[in-house]
Amino acid sequence: QVQLVESGGGLVQAGGSLRLSCAASGRTFSTHNMGWFRQAPGKEREFVAALSWSGLRKDYTDSAKGRFTISRDNAKSMVYLQMNSLKPGDTAVYYCAADREQYSSVVRTTTANYNYWGQGTQVTVSS
Repeated sequence: QVQLVESGGGLVQAGGSLRLSCAASGRTFSTHNMGWFRQAPGKEREFVAALSWSGLRKDYTDSAKGRFTISRDNAKSMVYLQMNSLKPGDTAVYYCAADREQYSSVVRTTTANYNYWGQGTQVTVSS
């Protein structure tokens, strides 16, 4: 079991930066691939970024490449999403999630593969 709590969201102007944090609890955190997803009003939840349990493999949605960076600190049971050059289109509730498998060799990008979720943190980017 993994419990997740996100923080760091807020209101920022276009071009600004935010760093989202995800605090995890549970003995198996360090064995799960982790992901960030987001959901805008009226839209489905979508993949943003993910990284492997080791932190060595990463994947990003095209719109996040070059602007967002996902990282983790297994010793602190934390996952981060550094977001730079934010755009109004990035406005959404951001969710941290843990892959349903342990020690997976595949960094997955679909919500169905993640069965541990946080409550979300709101990110609003003004133009």
